[in-house]
Order: sequence, then C-alpha cells, then structure tokens
Amino acid sequence: MALLTKESLQRVIELLVAEGLVDSGDVARVQEEVNKTKRPLLEALTTQKIISDAMLAHATAVIMGVQYVDLENVEMDQATLELLPLEVAERSMVVPLGESNGQLVVAMLDVGNIQSVDYLATFTGKSVRAVMASSGGIQAVLRQYKGDFTGVAQAVKVTNQEVAQAKANSNIKTITQDSPISKALTSILEFAVKSKASDVHIEPLENSLIIRCRIDGVLRRVMELPKAIEPALVSRIKILANLKIDEHRIPQDGQFAVAVSDKEVDLRIAIAPVVWGEQVVIRLLDKTGTSMDIEGMGMTGRALRTVLRGISRPNGMILTSGPTGSGKSTTLYALIKKIKSEKINIVTLEDPVEYKMDGVNQIQVNMDAGLTFASGLRSILRQDPDVVMVGEIRDSETANLAVQASLTGHLVFSTLHTNSAAGILPRLLDMGIEPFLLASTLNTVIGQRLVRRVAKKRTSFVSSEMQTQEVNQVIGNLLPKTQDDVATVSEDLGYKGLPVMSANGYTLVKGIDDQLSPGGYAGRAGLYEAIEVDDDIQKLIVKHSTSSEVMKVAREKGTITMRQDGMLKALSGITSIEEVDRVASDLA
Repeated sequence: MALLTKESLQRVIELLVAEGLVDSGDVARVQEEVNKTKRPLLEALTTQKIISDAMLAHATAVIMGVQYVDLENVEMDQATLELLPLEVAERSMVVPLGESNGQLVVAMLDVGNIQSVDYLATFTGKSVRAVMASSGGIQAVLRQYKGDFTGVAQAVKVTNQEVAQAKANSNIKTITQDSPISKALTSILEFAVKSKASDVHIEPLENSLIIRCRIDGVLRRVMELPKAIEPALVSRIKILANLKIDEHRIPQDGQFAVAVSDKEVDLRIAIAPVVWGEQVVIRLLDKTGTSMDIEGMGMTGRALRTVLRGISRPNGMILTSGPTGSGKSTTLYALIKKIKSEKINIVTLEDPVEYKMDGVNQIQVNMDAGLTFASGLRSILRQDPDVVMVGEIRDSETANLAVQASLTGHLVFSTLHTNSAAGILPRLLDMGIEPFLLASTLNTVIGQRLVRRVAKKRTSFVSSEMQTQEVNQVIGNLLPKTQDDVATVSEDLGYKGLPVMSANGYTLVKGIDDQLSPGGYAGRAGLYEAIEVDDDIQKLIVKHSTSSEVMKVAREKGTITMRQDGMLKALSGITSIEEVDRVASDLA
C-alpha cells in the first residue's frame, strides 16, 4: 500500500465516511482506542475489519489522483502475465495488465514508489505506466501465474553451449550445469503446484524430452526440451531424492520435500529405465491443499449415512476400493478425522505416510528394515489401539491379520484395488479369508472413482435425446416422479432440487474452457457407492456369491452405485455426463 501521511490517511477516512462505506462512530471508537494503546490508526481499522484492503486502496487512489483497478475476480491471460517474470512480480508486488501505445501497464501497491517504476522500466526496456490495486487483488493475479519458465530457458541455453563446447573438446562427460538445472526443476515444480497437478512425468524420447502433468486426473503436455538436458535434470532429481546417480539399469524410488509458492509439498520419485533413457514420475502431495472433509469430497445422501453408521461401530472392517489415484487413502484420512478424539488411540501403517495428522500415531512401512504391512500390523496390535488403519491390503497375510484385529475388538480401515465395492468380497475370499470370518468382521465396503468438476464459469444447455435416455436408464427409478416428491427424494439422495423424471430432456452445465479451467473443468469430486454388510449380505458371503450377485441385493436395499451417483452429480451441476462415462462406463 502507498505510504500515507497522517493528513492523507485522514482524507482517506473522511472520503470513506462521506461515501457511506465506513461508519463514523466506528472510526471514532477506534480512534479513542489507539490514543490509549498508541497503535497506528490504520492497523487498528484494518485489524477490526472496519476498512478492507480493497476499500483502502481505492480511496487512496482517489486521494492521490491515480487510476484504481479491482483485480480480485479478474482472470488474466497467460500471455499478458509473461510480460513480467513471476520472480520480479512477487518481489515488487506488481503485476502486468498489458501494453498500450508502447507502454507497459502494471498494477502495484505503491504507485508513488518512483524507484520501483524506474526499475521495471529498466528491466523491461519499456516505458511503464502504473495504476493502483489492492494487496488482495495483486495476490489473486500472482496465483494465476501457471509457471515462470525462464529458468528452463536458461538451462536449455547453458546446456546447448556446454554441449557445443564439450563436443569441440571431445569430452561430453564434462557437462554439469547444476545451477541452471536447479532453476529449471524449480520452474517445472512451481507450474505443477500452481496447476494443482498430482503428478509430473519426465519422459525421454529419441531426440527430445517431454514434460507432462496430470491435472484433475488427465495428463497434459507442458513442454518439450532438448535431449541434451535430460542427464543433468535426472541427476539433479536423483541427488535431491538421495538416489544413486550412476545407476541407470534398474528402477529407483525416493522422496524429498520442497517449499513452492509458500506451500510445503512432499514429492515421491519413481525413476525407471526406458528405451531412450530414464523416465521420472514425480507424485506431488500438497499437504495444504486437501480438505480432508468427506462431505466436501462429494460423499452425500445414502452413501454418507451408511459410512457414518459404519465408523460409529466399535469394531469391524471398513474397506475402500478403486483404481490407483481414485482417492482411497484420502477417504480413509477423512473418516479418521471424523472419529479422531483424545478418548481413542488411532494407529496407522502406511507406505508412505502421505498426510501427517495431529493426534494420530502414523508408522511408515520400511521394507528394507523388515517393517512390512504384516509385521507392522502385528506390532500395532500390541500398542493398545482402538482404531487401526492399514494403508493397503496387498497379500493374504495382511488380510488375515486385519480380520483378526477386527475380531479382537478393533475398528480397522484399509484399501483394496478392485473395480467396485462388491468386488472387495470375492477378492478377500481369494486371499484365503474364511467366509464365516469375513461375514462376521466386514462392516462397510466403499467403492469410489474421481471425476472432474465443471468450472465455475459455465453455461447451461438441455440434454440431447441420447443423454436423456442414458440418464433415465441409469437413475430414472431414483428421480422424483412428481413435483411433490422433489423435496423428499432430494433430501434422501443428498442433492438439492433434483428434476422430475422427464423424457424431454434435463438441464445440464458445461464449463467454459480458459487458462484457469482447461477443458472447462477445475478440481475433482468423488463418485461413491457404499454397501452395509447386513445379514443378507453376510449370507451371500458365506455362499461365495459373485460380486454381481452381492451388488444386485445391495441395490435392492437402496445402495446407490457409482454410476448412479455420477449421473446425480451431473444433474446437480457438479460434473458432466461425459466425465461420468469416462470414469464409470464399465460399471452398471
């Protein structure tokens, strides 16, 4: 914010009072307080939220006679942001707005800072015109920087120079370029974090290096780099992950943590030899970006009520299933957060510990030291736990121990890789669990997938004839039949304002494709199905029934399948029918 003299601040406050934006009584009350405490008046007014950051900036701009821009809800084009590197923008709290008549127009906090304006003019080689914006507005624009790849460009330039020099000396092995490579890796990771990517893929081809990011579950190509940069980039990652930099024949796994954009992010590294070099996959675990709220993740209605009944029991097994990357572990964390209390001892066994939770005793699996899921589970049961979470049931030994733990009065959470909730039952039977033991210990089974959410900027349209038929086929029996049924059915299913079943079409939404919402999507939500293992399901387990037979009985008892949940989310404007078909077309 521009530095205000006492007289200027008084004029700003008078302007806000005159415009009816601030109550004069509140200002007088705060003035009396600061006279006693000797605190700055401006600090007291903003702390007590009598004057907001945006109000102060706007009023200051009026007093100073400069233009003010509100940037808090403005979406910037990435080409405009590239007019000023992120590093410079963050350091000077200034953002580019575009070019006009040969001038670079920027928004900044202190337009009266001549030194900053001169620095920007010198740095960009252009005449600079500054307008005022609030701190919140500038921060909102800074968050839109998808990535500043100047570090990558510098690394490529240095690499090309060193390759040419090394070839001239006939000694390729002298290439090091450590510092530029560090900046290049930082630039790539910053882009991934700001794009909310879950994974970064570094893939070598014959003559180039491809960087791809998995954003909202879909891989997107980010950039293509020269082949020469590959050895140094892979070596840098190996050094950070404490891996062997001279080992190129076998896969290696490691991890390290970085601070990117004021966020602490854990990185899991998987390196594998491929035909044209070494492929690197980096899994990003942003510990600040996950809500750990089961309702916020998309579980609602009957599935939520079934799961909440399951976790309220003192013992038994609650298992989640789904493909890799479907959010199973996150669901378990959210359920543990629901029941966490000082009155119970919760112990987890994970590989790796993805999110650290206060009040939960978390153990990291260490295969090299002999700490496996099975051996760790034996140890956990001697620690007087009330609740046990096993990251994954991978073998029959772990499965049997989990069953024994639930038999001895523990509530056990775990995950399995199956396609549906009902698929958990035959999978555990295949692992050698006795049917009568499984029937008596299994409490609740959950199946889940992840779909992309439709972006906030959206348009609505009426479903096509084919889409209408698909909706009616999948959830026609669930939708309200008359307008009088809407409130009751919507409350039961957990979605507000569901439409009456119709053959003429339904109102659907489609996101607007832009820089912040590629493909018209932003963020993800879960599709869930939850089966309560009651007497009827237990009888099916004892008879070795198939997963389809179990699912048939579960649906008769009111279970909503993942595909049905997806269609309900599409009608509620959360996702699209295309997304539901993409992730759940193999399900009934």
